[in-house]
Amino acid sequence: MKIKKGKSRVKTAVLCVIATICLGGIIVSGYNLVQWLADSNYTKEQEGEIGTAAAVTEQDDSDKTETLSQDSNKNSLYWKYLKTKLIDVDFSELRSINPETVGWIQVGGTNINYPFVQTTNNDYYLTHSFNRSKNSAGWVFADFRNKLDGTDKNLIIYAHGRYDGTMFGTLRKALTNGWLSNTDNFIIRTSTEKENALWQVFSAYRIPTTSDYIRAGFTSDDDFNSFANVLMSRSAHNFNTTVSGSDHILTLSTCYSSTERMVIHAKLIKRLQK
Repeated sequence: MKIKKGKSRVKTAVLCVIATICLGGIIVSGYNLVQWLADSNYTKEQEGEIGTAAAVTEQDDSDKTETLSQDSNKNSLYWKYLKTKLIDVDFSELRSINPETVGWIQVGGTNINYPFVQTTNNDYYLTHSFNRSKNSAGWVFADFRNKLDGTDKNLIIYAHGRYDGTMFGTLRKALTNGWLSNTDNFIIRTSTEKENALWQVFSAYRIPTTSDYIRAGFTSDDDFNSFANVLMSRSAHNFNTTVSGSDHILTLSTCYSSTERMVIHAKLIKRLQK
């Protein structure tokens, strides 16, 4: 009987340990959920403040508007997209909130319509909001290596892929039939202090976590062309466009899951330098 009681005590102790671990897990998960919701709500508050401060307007073409990467096929979507108006942004009020504001981005068919920032590393805005307060939702930011002076061969912009649809959370739409069936979605508009630009999407894909598409510098047009060909070959959809060594591209990168990234690439087709 003593042996049975001993076994019973051990079993009870084990069950108590398991119950304690489970309870601890529930408490931690609950705390994380509450914190996630708090960060999400604060991000939405930030969006409201930005909407009040931002002056985003559409801009007609002028004799200073430059078209790039011309398509010889007169029936291609390129010629349709060239008719799209650029956006122009007054950054003065936004910079009063955050002096590291460097641009604005809109992505067709998504909720992405944000100012983006840039600092001296690619870590800070993973955990800080637009007003630089601590926030796990982070903010939209440009790679610290980009110059944003119109010379970047690969302008790289990051943000978290939030499940509430904020930041780059809706970028994953670019892999769905609903988004792909509407060719009006295949454009991205940006505005910076130096230029207003229109970009045509040429590749969209999800990929196991890697950094090989995050290159800001190239040794030659051939080097860049080889790089762009790799990006095109990865696309989950054929966007019926090409990229050459003389092009400039925009890369949007976000998390798709804990082990994958969601990436979109677009080439510059029109700009107005300020």
